[in-house]
Amino acid sequence: MRTEPLLVLAATMVLFGCGAKKAPGVQNGRLAPCPSSPNCVSSADKDAPPLPMAPDGPEDSIAKLAAVVESMDRSAVVTRAETYLHATFASPLFRFTDDVEFFADADAGVVHFRSAARSGWYDFGVNGRRMEKIRERYKETLARRD
Repeated sequence: MRTEPLLVLAATMVLFGCGAKKAPGVQNGRLAPCPSSPNCVSSADKDAPPLPMAPDGPEDSIAKLAAVVESMDRSAVVTRAETYLHATFASPLFRFTDDVEFFADADAGVVHFRSAARSGWYDFGVNGRRMEKIRERYKETLARRD
């Protein structure tokens, strides 16, 4: 029996797919900081600027973001509240899960986000590119003023 394919699969799972941490949510009025691993991007950590608040406030921002997320491949909205949205995205090949969170901070007038891989150490920039795509689509919805 050839063991090389099994060893490659095992190594891949150890490097990219072990663990199953879930999104920590909002704590003390903030999203959790990113870990030291390069598989997370967050506006609260100054990795990227936060999103603008929708003109009609936090609930409208979350509703628009939920619609954007739901329109994307391999996504699912897990939790939706007035000022918070938690969604998951699955990778196309191995179905690894990334958690994406949004917190509409009415006091600051912005929507903070955090996108992080649940497992592994490096994400090849997937979370950052996804957030830029979400940013573009969200800004398009703001421009339409539905």
